[in-house]
Amino acid sequence: MTAAPGRAPERISGGGPPLARFKDLCLDGVDPHALGDFWARILGGDLVDLRDGDTRVDGRPGRPGPESIWVNRVPEPRVRRTRVHLDLRMDRSDPAHLLAAGARLVHEPDDEVGWWVLADPDGNEFCVFPPRPDSTSGPFELVVDAWDATAQATWWAGVTGGRVERDGDDTASVVGGAGFPWRYWVFAPVPEPKTVKNRMHWDVDLTTDDCAALLDAGATLLREPDDDIDWWILADPEGNEFCAFAPQR
Repeated sequence: MTAAPGRAPERISGGGPPLARFKDLCLDGVDPHALGDFWARILGGDLVDLRDGDTRVDGRPGRPGPESIWVNRVPEPRVRRTRVHLDLRMDRSDPAHLLAAGARLVHEPDDEVGWWVLADPDGNEFCVFPPRPDSTSGPFELVVDAWDATAQATWWAGVTGGRVERDGDDTASVVGGAGFPWRYWVFAPVPEPKTVKNRMHWDVDLTTDDCAALLDAGATLLREPDDDIDWWILADPEGNEFCAFAPQR
């Protein structure tokens, strides 16, 4: 497998000072109120109406996950399989309560996988795992499809000051990234490259006043701050969009 394009930061897997900190998640949807309500209910969060067509799901103290998930209105429906998704741990033996909340069953456990694949009201897939005595219920990892999983994990480990852990199936994970709310940020190998805009993306807080260090590391600039936004929109070496915010002074 050929390495992904872009030059990884020099601070690779060593836990050095991060270039950015993981901030929160954003999810595109044609109906942010319905989509936000669904995720607020299944995650035990609070739905906030932003009065501009968008919504936000705020986490509650003691619940695993980011402080907020922003749900943004877009005109286009989902047209490809979701390349970024959450894995959830349940506190019961089946996902009936999630189906009752509006999820759709995509795949049941079988001889190859021991979890359920569900889809939210917009068709975004997510994985649901049975309970475990040593794990609390709720989201426990973020999963990103990657053409070169090791290169992607290595790049994001360098950006966030984390380290890389490899799995036997060529899956690679970032562990200990700055601001990351779960133990594992998983990059899972897939045979196809990214071709359309992700429906879910993450935001980061920069540790400097601009995104020059990320650009030097191999990020691509998609949009600069302007009259409508005060952040940078970037893409990582495999084209995954993310927003970068300057430090608050």
